Amino acid sequence: MTIRFTPEAIKAWRAPPRATPGSQARYSALAIETALVLWAVFHQPLRQTEGLVGSLLGLMGLDLPVPDHSTLSRRASGLVVAPAARTARGPLHLLVDSTGVKLSGPGEWLVEKHGTQRRRAWRKLHLGVDAETGTIVASTLTGKEVDDAAGLGPLLDQVEEPIAAIIADGAYDQDDVYGTVTERHPKAAVVVPPRSTAVLSPSAGTNPSQRDRHLQVIAERGRMGWQRTSGYNARANAEGAMSRYKRIIGDTLHAYARPAQRVETQIAVNVLNRILDLGRPESVRLA
Repeated sequence: MTIRFTPEAIKAWRAPPRATPGSQARYSALAIETALVLWAVFHQPLRQTEGLVGSLLGLMGLDLPVPDHSTLSRRASGLVVAPAARTARGPLHLLVDSTGVKLSGPGEWLVEKHGTQRRRAWRKLHLGVDAETGTIVASTLTGKEVDDAAGLGPLLDQVEEPIAAIIADGAYDQDDVYGTVTERHPKAAVVVPPRSTAVLSPSAGTNPSQRDRHLQVIAERGRMGWQRTSGYNARANAEGAMSRYKRIIGDTLHAYARPAQRVETQIAVNVLNRILDLGRPESVRLA
């Protein structure tokens, strides 16, 4: 394991002097985020993360204060995590998907001890993935009752680049999705498979909508032909991003407060993007 502290990070570790009334903080946001990144990567409780940070600072001979686990838990709720910068250039092809993440709760020993089982709650994690690089460019965490399509707006709010296409699965086949995309990115294509019972709109003959054109192509070439011509097959990269999240980060949220849970997922997304930037496979189709 190689960990390097830059001179800028060492200088910014302690919190700057406070100019407003109140007690002076000891640790900067950088120090808190660094500890939480180690927490996400090594899957340790906050108390063990405190010890890990202290060991690292001691090994490197740095005279810096170590955030305690209580401070990490408290400061996580209000931490502002900057998103990773997009490395690709040009209009963005945004892949959108969502998955469920469980909340940390009683383990099996509690079930065995008391003979009852508590129903576990969960949240829904929405991700926006760059189709070209696989980088997660937007993320949001909602309650389990929130519809997949309802999470699209907050994802688009995080994207500043022009969008060429929104690619998502059939759960996003809703009028609100087309309206939301058209309102913010009028020239963007919406590549969503219509449901099997979908019919053309009354204006399909004179002024077909994007959804009407999808239905017309499906009627002519079938769904597999539509997938090949529309670029829908690129959505597999979104499923790959979900798989990386659950394999590397896990499928459970460890924070208890809603704001801290959002910060936890934002830090996890940045960690995945950094791992992907360190080395990504080059896939070549064989004849």
